[in-house]
Amino acid sequence: MHPKIVKLHEFADTQQEELIHAAVASLKLGHVIALPTDTIYGIAALTQSCNAVQKLYEIKGRHQEKPVAIAVGNIEDVKRWGKVTVSDDILTDLLPGPVTLVFERTPELNPSLNPGTTLIGIRIPNHHFVRKLAKACAEPIALTSANQSSAMSSLKVEEFKSLWPHLDLVVDGGPVGDSPECRQGSTVINLSVPGQFSIIREGSAYQQTLDVLEAKYGLTNTER
Repeated sequence: MHPKIVKLHEFADTQQEELIHAAVASLKLGHVIALPTDTIYGIAALTQSCNAVQKLYEIKGRHQEKPVAIAVGNIEDVKRWGKVTVSDDILTDLLPGPVTLVFERTPELNPSLNPGTTLIGIRIPNHHFVRKLAKACAEPIALTSANQSSAMSSLKVEEFKSLWPHLDLVVDGGPVGDSPECRQGSTVINLSVPGQFSIIREGSAYQQTLDVLEAKYGLTNTER
């Protein structure tokens, strides 16, 4: 299988609807696709499809006990799939951006995604294409880094070429970063307990996230 590789810069904003439509169609057929985000490249599948989720884990070589986050298009979607414990002000200060917020999952979320935990990480990447795609799908996208499990994350499509044969579509957005810090991915914060937070992964927005949660809103950092 050889994926269709499309270069995002070749599509004007007004033409991206065509590409969004193609990506949605691919996902709805149960395929896994690759796309750029605001941090690193990711591979994506429809969260509510058990077969697509299984395929995502297999391509990644990822154990099902290691959780996969979901990407959504707006704040209201965060509340649909996670039991949000913080104010809208906090959500809008952090999202969209390179942050994954972890909450208790709602019953509506596919139980075959991350079956070993009641929590779910939710992202709104600060990337126009991903947000438009998530909105067009009208359901969350399971999103994980585009590399074999435990391998280095990818800042350009050539770096995960070994995965291409397993993908239906690769959206090439060009290099998404140029430093080791960029490869850290999103900052992952557990917000499942009201009034407090803990850091699961420092990621690329660690200090900015602390400034919002601790300094601005006074949430308790349980690791201090």
